This record gives sequence, structure tokens and C-alpha cells, in this order.
Amino acid sequence: MPETMQAVAIEQYGDAHQLKMLTLPIPTINEHQVLVQTKATAINPIDWKLREGHLTSMFQWTFPIVLGWDLAGVIVAVGSAVTQWHVGDEVFARPATTNRGTYAEYAAVDDTLLAPKPANLSYEAAAAVPLAGETAWQALFDHGHLQPGETVLVQAGSGGVGSYAIQLAKSIGAHVITTTSAKNFDLVRDLGADEIIDYRTEKVTEKARNVDLVVDTIGGQSQVDAWSVLNPTTGRQVSIVGQAPETAASIQNTEMTFKAIWLTPNGEQLKRIAQLMTDGKVKSIIDTVFPFSAEGLIKAHKLSATNHSTGKVVIKF
Repeated sequence: MPETMQAVAIEQYGDAHQLKMLTLPIPTINEHQVLVQTKATAINPIDWKLREGHLTSMFQWTFPIVLGWDLAGVIVAVGSAVTQWHVGDEVFARPATTNRGTYAEYAAVDDTLLAPKPANLSYEAAAAVPLAGETAWQALFDHGHLQPGETVLVQAGSGGVGSYAIQLAKSIGAHVITTTSAKNFDLVRDLGADEIIDYRTEKVTEKARNVDLVVDTIGGQSQVDAWSVLNPTTGRQVSIVGQAPETAASIQNTEMTFKAIWLTPNGEQLKRIAQLMTDGKVKSIIDTVFPFSAEGLIKAHKLSATNHSTGKVVIKF
């Protein structure tokens, strides 16, 4: 094994051009970690929000910071207490959130956060899954308590989290309504959406009724409007983008509930998603694949930050 690796990192907060290729030491692993040679990673909003300096109250890290918390690759070393994984295993993961992320040729990953890469998935398709897929899972099931036969409204169904949420909801027999633009109607219908609302020309408040669960990926007015379409007794809204100022008043003196969530990486959930992907019930939607380079990451960040990519933006090594 070499002692150093190439990584795209930031040495200060700022715009996308802060992303630079650096030579850094290969991570050392503890007894419960594996070292993964990265084959692909993916971009998520946390990446560029952290790069811009918006999350310093949560993460007080020293520079340089290697961003990226999606990973697909091959195990090249295992810790002394690792029994489930072996050198040569093809895996994917949402690693723990540290300042040594996955925009790097090698990454240390806790053994409990790994899942076997489905054989029918490319590394790029696998790398798209962990953060967005686990977020969708936890929004729907851990916090949203979605049941078969219930109706769920997935906001922005053609986005990273939304595209997985539609498929995961359908996998248990839920009725899925989603919002997207007209150009993505065929895409979300293919993913399993039963009803589609064009957010540019139609109002959710006029098209949806008696919804049991809203998965909010947008926030703001979309979150506020959603309260009027929820079932007044069973209605619940789970947001991955925080609480709108008006939400508390909107549900005061009602039986509706709200929860803002932050992903907890979970290897067991990723294994269940992997099985659904092996069975052909869930797939990754990839907007663009960029090469692993400073220029590639800069372009990827700029595309992700438009909030108009279809599915995920992926980096290939």
C-alpha cells in the first residue's frame, strides 16, 4: 500500500473553486473499520453547504476538509476485530461524518455502516444510493411510520432523496403522489408514482387530499402548503430540510405531527435497500457522472447547488 493518496479537499470555506486536489496520508483504520479503495462517490447538499461554511456550528473541523459521504469501492484492508468483511469485497456505504470524507482515493469506514454492493449495480449507481437512500428510508419508515395502503406525498420526486422515496414507498404497497416538472413525468411514473403534480403549473393544495404522510425535501412554502392536504387525524410531515417558521402555528391544536430529521448512517438499512436493488425494485437515477478531479468536483458542486439535477450527481474514479 502506498502511504499517500490524492484527495479533493478545501483549505478554507468559500465557493466551489475552494475545491483543490491535495496529497494526503492514506487513512489509518481502527479495529472496527475497513479501508476502502474508492471507485465512485456522489454529491449531496451537505457537501456544498458545508463547503460554503453554513454548518460550522455542527462540525468544528480543522482544515484540510475532505468532503463527500457516499462511497462505493473495494475493501483493501480490514481492522483486527472485523469478521464480516474481507479484502476484495465490493461494498458501498454512507460513512460517518468526519473531515476525511470520500472525495479521496481511499476512505476508512466503520464495519457496521457497510453493505455489499449489488452485483447488478455499477459502482456509480451504488455510490448514488447511501446518503439519499438511507435518508428516504428513515423519513418514510423510522420517522414517518408509513404503512401499506397509506398515501404519501413525496416532494420533488425526481430529486436524489425523492427518487428513492417513491420506490421505497411503492415497495411496501403505499399510494404515492409526487411533485416534479412536466419534463420528469415519465421518469417518476416509471419509478412508481401513482399521481403526479406539476409544481410549475398546478397547486398541491388543489390536487392532493387526505394524505397520510408528506416527505418534505424542499421546505419553506411547500412545507406550509402541505398541511392543508394532510389527513387531519393521521397526517404527519417529515422534513429533511428543517422546520418552516409557520409550521408550529399551522399544526397547533391539531392531531397532525411534524418532525425535522438528520440522517443517522445505518448499514442494516442500506443492506435492505441493496436487496431491493438486487431484486430490481429500486434503482438509481443519475443526472451526470464527472471524473475524479478538482475540475470534476467543481462542476459537480455547481450542478448540485442548482437543486435542479435529476437524481444524483456522481463522481467516478
